[in-house]
Amino acid sequence: MNIRILQFVVAGALTAAVWLRWQSARSRLRKAAAALGEAGRRVRPPDRPPRLPVDPNLGVNSGKPDLGGKGMWQVPYVTNMQKKTGGVTVEQEPPFTPMGKAFYDHNQETLSKDDPEGHCLPPGVPRMMYTPYPAEILQLPNRIVFIYEGGAHVWRNIWMDGRQHQPLEKLNPTYLGESIGHWEGDTLVVDAIGFNDRSWLDFGGHGHGEKLHVIEKYSRPDSNTLHYEATIEDPDFYTKPWTVPMNIRWAPGQELYEYICQENNVDLGHLVGAGK
Repeated sequence: MNIRILQFVVAGALTAAVWLRWQSARSRLRKAAAALGEAGRRVRPPDRPPRLPVDPNLGVNSGKPDLGGKGMWQVPYVTNMQKKTGGVTVEQEPPFTPMGKAFYDHNQETLSKDDPEGHCLPPGVPRMMYTPYPAEILQLPNRIVFIYEGGAHVWRNIWMDGRQHQPLEKLNPTYLGESIGHWEGDTLVVDAIGFNDRSWLDFGGHGHGEKLHVIEKYSRPDSNTLHYEATIEDPDFYTKPWTVPMNIRWAPGQELYEYICQENNVDLGHLVGAGK
């Protein structure tokens, strides 16, 4: 009997010893794997964004970063551009004029019930990049074309053929304005004027008028990211220019769908704002 008890004790001790050695080995393997992973991260080459070939047929886009490809940009929903919503990376208080602050406060108090985009009107600039429908970017020899799935399913030409802006008094104000671009290194810079006053800058209700001037910067720091900055200038609504930076993710292999914004939206009558 004593021998059997001794055998159980020995067997138990051996089992415990084996288990402890297994745990120790597993811990060492985990540490080794972590070290290898860290080393791999240190030596892994950076993700280089794609570039277009050097080809005179590509005109101004020859050898420049490829802002498109086989896929689309998954534009996030930026509900309020002064806050970290969607892909916005900076929270800030805009430099409102009294008129700009009153306009914004009214829209906040009424829960944005008068938002023009709720009536299927085009979002405008920069709101096209804040409306949560994907977009494609096509680079042609003399321009860059943005195609948007949502926001009334519109497109936008960024002219890069050397032209200058028309005098503001000669421009017919539109939702997307007149956009002229150029490359500064690997950054696409777009200067846009000639807007009408029928859109908001975002769902939150930041306003603008026909004096709106937007400077946009597009860059592709890696293959999966489009960095977008919009600098807003409108002396009637803001005391000085202010910039909103954000990041947009790439959706490889995806394509745009047909999207229809219906007229005669019967739900608009229910958007009565707060306290109603």
